[in-house]
Amino acid sequence: MAIYVVGDIQGCLDPLQQLLEKVNFDPARDALWTTGDLVNRGPSSLAVLRFFYSLKNSQIVLGNHDLHLLSVLEGQATLSPADTLDSILDAPDSDQLATWLRHQPLLYYHQSLKVVLVHAGLPPEWDLTHALQHAAEVERALQGPDYREFLAQMRGNLPNRWYETYQGWDRLRYITNALTRLRFCDAHGALGFDYKSTQAPPGYLPWFEVPGRRSAALKILFGHWASLEGKTNQKNVIALDTGCVWGHCLTALRLEDGVFFRVNCPAP
Repeated sequence: MAIYVVGDIQGCLDPLQQLLEKVNFDPARDALWTTGDLVNRGPSSLAVLRFFYSLKNSQIVLGNHDLHLLSVLEGQATLSPADTLDSILDAPDSDQLATWLRHQPLLYYHQSLKVVLVHAGLPPEWDLTHALQHAAEVERALQGPDYREFLAQMRGNLPNRWYETYQGWDRLRYITNALTRLRFCDAHGALGFDYKSTQAPPGYLPWFEVPGRRSAALKILFGHWASLEGKTNQKNVIALDTGCVWGHCLTALRLEDGVFFRVNCPAP
């Protein structure tokens, strides 16, 4: 059995199939993980969702585009001009897929491999215990009876700095943003959302370069940040979003031996 971890797919089914063929992926034998953002911007979001739903041995974590899809499906957000989610909204199995998606985690930790899977990153104040506990808070909200209210309240950039004393929607919004939207932090851990390039704004650093971050000993696999092109200069922090939906490539990591596989993606 091999475990393959794929970066952000964003509705690009054909490159995913080509990548799985390249590694001789066998769904009866191998496991497929992904860093989230299964859907949106690409042409085949519905097919990608159905594919992962059908797999018996998969592991996903939710990304910001996946949460946006849930918000739209539940009437808590509207489509933007760049969204490519109509096929899911019109699908006869949309409710079934939405329920399945709501029950996926925001953070996954493989105990024996000691690997963390997350869409965006971890704030510097959180160690593994805190990260798992806080992710579970959002997961309970997303899976509970008031999930529509959570989807309505999760949007927004504030608060952007963590305090353990936060309660209610402010607390859940920060946790959600940290796990699904984080790129840059300042020295105090305040999240910066306005920059997507690799050039840090004044006073900020990539989250994985903040001195003294409490997750430094962890092996972390993440996506979300296509402009990194899979490069972090950190041994234990592996970026897997290599911009498939933007016409670059789709990347998979075979966990057992650390070998990377890539396929080129068509221009958007």
